[in-house]
Amino acid sequence: MILKHLVYLDALARERHFRRAAEACNVSQPTLSAALTQLETELGVMIVERDRQFKGLTHEGELVLAHARRILAGAEVLRQSVAEGRQGVSGRLRLGAIPTALPMIAEVTGPYCERFPNVSLTVLSLNSHEIERRIAEFELDAGITYLDNEPLENVIVNPIYQESYVLLVRDDDPGLTSQTEIAWIEAAPLKLCLLTPDMQNRRIIDGIFRSVGQVPVPVIETNSIFNLCTHARLPGIASVVPRQLLEFFGTPIGTRALPLVRPEARRTIGLIVADRTPLPPIARNLMDMTRPVTAIEPVRA
Repeated sequence: MILKHLVYLDALARERHFRRAAEACNVSQPTLSAALTQLETELGVMIVERDRQFKGLTHEGELVLAHARRILAGAEVLRQSVAEGRQGVSGRLRLGAIPTALPMIAEVTGPYCERFPNVSLTVLSLNSHEIERRIAEFELDAGITYLDNEPLENVIVNPIYQESYVLLVRDDDPGLTSQTEIAWIEAAPLKLCLLTPDMQNRRIIDGIFRSVGQVPVPVIETNSIFNLCTHARLPGIASVVPRQLLEFFGTPIGTRALPLVRPEARRTIGLIVADRTPLPPIARNLMDMTRPVTAIEPVRA
């Protein structure tokens, strides 16, 4: 068994297509197929369900894949650790972030990239469940997500800031022109634009409305934080938006933001990395450099 055989298996599991997996590994398709057959022979089990095209992994194949990813991750930690002692931190940092945190990403990555110029960066916009899954399966080095709303497992967390919420409406909305704030219970009957239910932000918003005995039925749902802002410019439409989004991009022309109160809800957003020892230098240094807005020590979840 050699590492490249495990690399090929990992690529096939991700691409779910022999040709694309071979291309991702910069080898021919026959080379990849032969290596996987050799791996099956050595382990004495069938790993890949074969037909004229990729059908999936067998039960044993899923087990082999899980071990392969741990081995490959360990090899990458070794490579990074050796390189760190010789030439400093290098490699690629793969970071996933929930959409509502995207405006804040540069506050984290900017100082990091300046300190470690040999590190390249990939940032993906993902929902919180996908971030957790990809960290668990070694596809991400770190994530920026909610820390205190839904349970997190097998990660180390570092709080960064607290998200709060405003109602974004047209500045000429006849029913709200005299208000400087609005209670959640008052906002519930409005024609709302909210994020889609697969986003944790939406589940948070729904939970806050439930806490005041309301179940809003949005007239517009979107998976884009920018659509939240643009649709609030339509007559009669209001969007529930993180205040930090408007602080970064500014309030859209023709709209105004009313703080949502009673309750004054906040949720903590922060950095997460896998709770593994040792941490890859790329992830360890990111965690060390990321400072919370309040003096809270990193904790394990």
